Amino acid sequence: MATHARPAGPSWLTAAEFDALYRRLASRAAWAEGDRGALAALTPARVLAATREVRTGRTVTLAAPVQTSPGPDDPEPATHRMSQWPGRSGESTSGLHFAMDGFAMNVHGDVGSHVDALCHVVYDGTLHGGVAASTVTADGATALTIEDAAHDGIVGRGVLLDIPRLRGLPWLEPGDHVTAGDLGAAESAQHVRVTEGDLLFVRVGHRRRRAELGAWHVADARVGLHPSALEFLADRRVAVLGGDGNNDTAPSLTEGVGFPVHVLAIHAMGLHLLDYLQFEDLAPVCEAEGRWSFLCVVAPLRLPDATGSPVNPIAVL
Repeated sequence: MATHARPAGPSWLTAAEFDALYRRLASRAAWAEGDRGALAALTPARVLAATREVRTGRTVTLAAPVQTSPGPDDPEPATHRMSQWPGRSGESTSGLHFAMDGFAMNVHGDVGSHVDALCHVVYDGTLHGGVAASTVTADGATALTIEDAAHDGIVGRGVLLDIPRLRGLPWLEPGDHVTAGDLGAAESAQHVRVTEGDLLFVRVGHRRRRAELGAWHVADARVGLHPSALEFLADRRVAVLGGDGNNDTAPSLTEGVGFPVHVLAIHAMGLHLLDYLQFEDLAPVCEAEGRWSFLCVVAPLRLPDATGSPVNPIAVL
């Protein structure tokens, strides 16, 4: 496998440089206005074309199992409570019984696989497209919710770009970042091209590192895209960005902005983000089949007024 060392390139952005990048990307994303944002690129014709990616009918999950134990990256894990079970309180198990349970989850945590709605990011007093921040209240959001955008699901052509594979590594170390050059080089190495309306997934190896070395405090150190890499996404007019981290590098590479990729993708470009996915099941299948594109189906829960949803994206090869 050919390796690709991260080239000398962009690193720290000043506030002025970030502002210029924000304005440039926002001006190029005028086609992505409205409740659906960049999902507008998923036209019936593109969805139909994406079905032609299916050759074997194999399905692969892109989600991680929901965690219910606390860790350094998950101080508020999901809770699972059984409310009814056979033999509860010494009851007889004869006849008909039902096992019942309930879950509660912090949608935007640093472990669970989830999709961010366009109302998730408030920047300088507005949401994406200039929608007033006041549309998000203690009772929930009334605009740009996940229900507004994706009540019929998100279906399209998925493309996985594997950056550790490109560099000949099992994973990228926390604090590293992915550049536009990395994305282009991964395309060439994998003989695939990201096109308009694609669901772009970028593997940095976060899940494999966590599985092999254990959890860490990802708020202090994690791999993500360099903010300038969003130019690549704008050039290709992708519909969705997903990663096995949360798409943003920590520490932040931008003066005064803790999550610059979230601001640029969601607020400026209208891109729904899928955070904390896992590609350790999918990458070996793509490698074995020699292809890195597939039909992808994402079905957020129908949660009225919600800023996001747990998801289990499915790649269909």
